[in-house]
Amino acid sequence: MIGLSSEEAARRLAQQGENLTAPPPRSHPWRILLRQFTDVMVMILLAAAGISAWMGEYTDAATIGVIVVLNALLGFVQEYRTEQTLLALRSMSAPTAKVYRDGKAVTVDAAKLVTGDVILLEAGDRVPADAVICGGHHMTAEESILTGESCAVEKHPHSPAHGEISNKTGREDILYAGTALTGGTAEAKIIATGKATQMGQISAMLSEITQGETPLQKRLAELGKTVAVLCGVVCILVFGAGVLRGEPVGEMFLTGITVAIAAIPEGLPATVTIALALAVRRMLRRKALVNRLHAVETLGCTTVICSDKTGTITENKMTVSHISAGEDTFTLSGTGWQKSGALTCDGGRCNPRSKPVLQTLLRCAVLCNHGMIQSDTQNTSRSREARKEPGEWQVSGDPTEIALLVAAAKCSITADGFSRMQKADEIPFDSESRCMTVFYREQGHTKLLACRKGAPDVILKDCGFIMESKGIIPLTPQKRAQILQQTEAYAEQALRVLAFAEKESETTENGTSGMVFLGLMAMMDPPREQAKAAIAKCVRAGIQVKMLTGDHAKTAAAVAKQAGIPKGEQVMTGAELDALTDKELERAVQQYGVFARVTPAHKLRLVRACKKQGHIVTMTGDGVNDAPAVKEANIGVAMGITGTDVTRQAADIVLLDDRFDTLTAAVEQGRTVYANIRRFVRYLLACNIGEVLTMLLGILMGMPMILLPTQILLVNLLTDGLPAIALSLEPPHKRIMQKPPRRAEESFFAGGLLSRIVFRGIFIALSTLGSFSTVLRLSGSVEMARTAALVTLIASQLIHVFECKTEDGNLFSVPWCSNPALIGAVLLSGGIAASAVCLPPVARLFDTVMLSGTPLLISLLFSFGVPLAAAIPSLFGGYSHDGDEGSARS
Repeated sequence: MIGLSSEEAARRLAQQGENLTAPPPRSHPWRILLRQFTDVMVMILLAAAGISAWMGEYTDAATIGVIVVLNALLGFVQEYRTEQTLLALRSMSAPTAKVYRDGKAVTVDAAKLVTGDVILLEAGDRVPADAVICGGHHMTAEESILTGESCAVEKHPHSPAHGEISNKTGREDILYAGTALTGGTAEAKIIATGKATQMGQISAMLSEITQGETPLQKRLAELGKTVAVLCGVVCILVFGAGVLRGEPVGEMFLTGITVAIAAIPEGLPATVTIALALAVRRMLRRKALVNRLHAVETLGCTTVICSDKTGTITENKMTVSHISAGEDTFTLSGTGWQKSGALTCDGGRCNPRSKPVLQTLLRCAVLCNHGMIQSDTQNTSRSREARKEPGEWQVSGDPTEIALLVAAAKCSITADGFSRMQKADEIPFDSESRCMTVFYREQGHTKLLACRKGAPDVILKDCGFIMESKGIIPLTPQKRAQILQQTEAYAEQALRVLAFAEKESETTENGTSGMVFLGLMAMMDPPREQAKAAIAKCVRAGIQVKMLTGDHAKTAAAVAKQAGIPKGEQVMTGAELDALTDKELERAVQQYGVFARVTPAHKLRLVRACKKQGHIVTMTGDGVNDAPAVKEANIGVAMGITGTDVTRQAADIVLLDDRFDTLTAAVEQGRTVYANIRRFVRYLLACNIGEVLTMLLGILMGMPMILLPTQILLVNLLTDGLPAIALSLEPPHKRIMQKPPRRAEESFFAGGLLSRIVFRGIFIALSTLGSFSTVLRLSGSVEMARTAALVTLIASQLIHVFECKTEDGNLFSVPWCSNPALIGAVLLSGGIAASAVCLPPVARLFDTVMLSGTPLLISLLFSFGVPLAAAIPSLFGGYSHDGDEGSARS
């Protein structure tokens, strides 16, 4: 073909722009960074840092500032990474392409292609734009990244029978951008570039999707607003009460500001970030890479997992599972490209060498084949795909033909055993004949051996004989009926069935009639074994699992049944989905476990329908066709090995090993991190309430200042930092995946948490006031009373951190040794507090005095009194500790 001239191509390129499927990122990095400072809690902390600096507390101001900046930088990195999703689509376009320009075939950048260009493609090439096929030979294309179907698709040149030219999906005369030509050669005329391609339309869907806040972010935002109001109220109350008592206005203003700063849990944002980051590290060790930090917590409240089938639930590797040869039917174990596999017949292991008909059938499957499998020691230069896991063949070719070769290899029959057979001719497969025939001549022989495979009904038409254990006999009508009946039985199990036949002949002309029927081989893309266990675990955890696939309804239902997906027998097709309104779909989505023959737009609708029902949706996928739904979901999960760049960039979490049990472990980590966040929020708020009430009640009761501003800041430093962070390292409870997920709208303080926080804060304050007043009455020294109050306040908070390990706060049911980091953090904080009292230089800095004898005993008794009193009833009540933060919730 002549193609376009260079001048015409340049003119069209100027009109349409470069062949890019994705626009550049919409957000400038500085705008992303600015957004990190608009969070309510962050704004409060910035105000607190400014006030601290104004008061001369530069160390505290610097600490708060560092926390805010680090938090903002972490958020910036996460958000900027997700913005790269759109750029990833560019990498799916081929970097170069062969095209006719000025009547000659030249290589140009794929971005310079225009509509009307005629491109040349060979097996293994990636298609640079949507194009209509003008000519070619034996063309097959791998389109799973768009359709989700694992089988290569046969392609044909455009003809009037195909109707009007368009780039709608599913056409056999169109090659689609981003897909790959797996067989043959093709000449094709470009009809769509950039965002007009099917890939570009997916890019447009991605750009329309905005990501909302996670449940935790919403809860923390609400908490920040509440804290802001409380800080203002506390500041006014302390200032007003002091002034009414006759205290100097300036001194009370500084005291009010100090108490207000003490009321702010400044360690909370940093502790949340650190808790999530530590969870990310644990998940990475389990082969789950987190792109967005807050996704960890959201994953824990997932209620629905919408999963792609091909490559996610299944292996994305066609596997022969059933063989019928002669009078015998066999089953073959092993999935994918595994070298190991057992052949069974009549319920027991079978030696393939004892079955001559089976060996002949497998020989035919190997010879009538364009695929190739190789062991680790063989040359891999022709291999298109690297070996995925140990113990698997390296493969090259069509998935169906690879499945045949692997099945034969499990029975010790490979192409190496037929080196004396030389190919003489071939009749290739096409959609009209629905079969393929290859002619071989063995060295030293004159006759040809014709090996044929294809659809069972087609193969049977040309067969006059059948091979059985007793030899070759005529193929009677009764035998034909039995074969067709066996074919139907396999088809009912959603297996793809191929029949095989052979014949010796003098020439190729008479080699395809009167053939000998050898048998049937049935195959499918099987579910991953670990996916079955993971789905069962999700079901026990109260999580719905739904399968979304572009495959046929029968195949999808069979896979769902084998994988154990609930309601897997209830299948809705894309055509049925199109007939429903959004409201009808929202009601129907609860009734079906499988959605078949769905497009990327259908997957997007389904995810949105689940979200409208109030579900927290996790969408898993690997192909480009999954990317819009992956990004729309509350949590997008991509496959790290088989997944495309687009889907990995759109996802919140990437499973580096493509294993479903990794996803289950990630859900468990998500639930654990939320439980731990509740623990340290409970701890921080109770402690801060105790500090504020200590100061406020002391003023209202006419006492001297209970604590000085520097002493309040010391308490914050010792109790709001390391102990809270260490509390986030609590290990998961053993029954955490046997409970239903929490509701997205559930309050952060559900299960009576708020009342426990308030009451424990009150008791901390009363203990501190009791210690102060008792020591003041006995010693008459305000400095000693303040020191005793300081020791009581710090000690009671460090004791309370252990209470927060359990839902009921019972010290006698605490698993003390389950978190060594917490013990270390408490000992370190306690040691620093002791140095502030015992070491004279440090004591002068914080205005403390040495405690000994009665004052020390009084302060410690008040510290331990409340938790011990609360725990004593459990010694007589037979309390059974559950140990999980969510145990109090129904």
